[in-house]
Amino acid sequence: MSDDRPDWARRIAAERQAREWSQLQAVRALRAHAPTELPSDESMVRQWKRWEAGTMPGEFYRPLIAATFGTVTHSIFPAPSRRDADSEIALASGMETLEILNRLNRSDVDEATLDALRITTDRLCSEYPYMPSEQLLVEGRQWMRRVVELTRKNLTLAQHREVLALSGWLALLVGCVEYDTGNRHGAEATRRAALSIATESDHAEVAGWAHEMRAWFSLTTGDYRGVIAAAQAGAEVAGNHSVAVQLAGQEAKAWARLGDRRQVEIALDKGRRLLEGMPYPENLDNHFVVDPAKFDFYAMDCYRLVGEDRLARSLAEEVLRVGTDFDGTERSPMRNAEARVTLGVAAAREGDLEQAVTFGERALQGERQSVPSLIMTSRELAAEMRKRYATESTAQDYLGHLRTLASAKPGFLPS
Repeated sequence: MSDDRPDWARRIAAERQAREWSQLQAVRALRAHAPTELPSDESMVRQWKRWEAGTMPGEFYRPLIAATFGTVTHSIFPAPSRRDADSEIALASGMETLEILNRLNRSDVDEATLDALRITTDRLCSEYPYMPSEQLLVEGRQWMRRVVELTRKNLTLAQHREVLALSGWLALLVGCVEYDTGNRHGAEATRRAALSIATESDHAEVAGWAHEMRAWFSLTTGDYRGVIAAAQAGAEVAGNHSVAVQLAGQEAKAWARLGDRRQVEIALDKGRRLLEGMPYPENLDNHFVVDPAKFDFYAMDCYRLVGEDRLARSLAEEVLRVGTDFDGTERSPMRNAEARVTLGVAAAREGDLEQAVTFGERALQGERQSVPSLIMTSRELAAEMRKRYATESTAQDYLGHLRTLASAKPGFLPS
């Protein structure tokens, strides 16, 4: 089969092969998700062959194929193209930073200023994956102070709630970056501030993300029951916002580490169903947006933990494909790092130490890191190394590198 097939066609084949299904078995699995009777097996297998060869399935079949592989439609099939994000910002705002600051110094605030602040907040949240942590912390804190100062000005009730919501988003961003850099206590204080702001402004989405941050903190420190409690508390306030999907993903990751495969599948399926019913996001770069690729990233983590190496590898390769531009630039360096750890774990379990170390070392080399999350997943690769290759010098070199990374973060040292 040629290599010039569309990405979605290659993925359908890869997902089927990762499950060791024949095309007939894939068709029969698809039937379980169909709301109506489908054509005969013989006819559907011919259809399936055409899909894997590159013929786009119709709108009826796309969500069924996605559900068959435990994901959502836009994770496999391309979403409609949208305008360049930078162009959108320029058109929507039309303001430079200096003009925004000058407007903030006025006694009252107009809608154009609020629009500019919304766009600035979205820009900062979109730069989370790749802007250096120190720079993002400085900018995030500066804008948070500026927005908070607006609450002292003459605002309508609606404007006051909007300003509080923007300060909540910026607090969430700052808290995430603080945690990435190992400042656990500062991150928790900022998270609590964001939750307080969300409560005051009655903003369900910000509140949901504040609970999601608590789940993330608990996950990386090994408090898996705490993850589940935070995820469930967040789900109660998140409503129909996409953070509910990520809360389900965090819950699934905790159940995976507790060894409860059934609860993993329940949580993942809950997240998948929620995400399938949501509109496709306008800005995939915003850290506080859950897109289909992020859901695959969560499922990858779970499958690695429960020992489904073929499924985990298939999803890791998809995470890397989506997270890397055509010229090799990494759009999602932190997700990519964890995908490489997953590939390393799979290689280690298959007896390929050289490949495992290559992936493990590559994961540790990124300039933009979430150190707690990276150490957490790398710790799993380290466990495989100790279990299978304790006397190998190559493995010991990798373990030494991991200890060096973790040494400055005592709360996250590998066991």
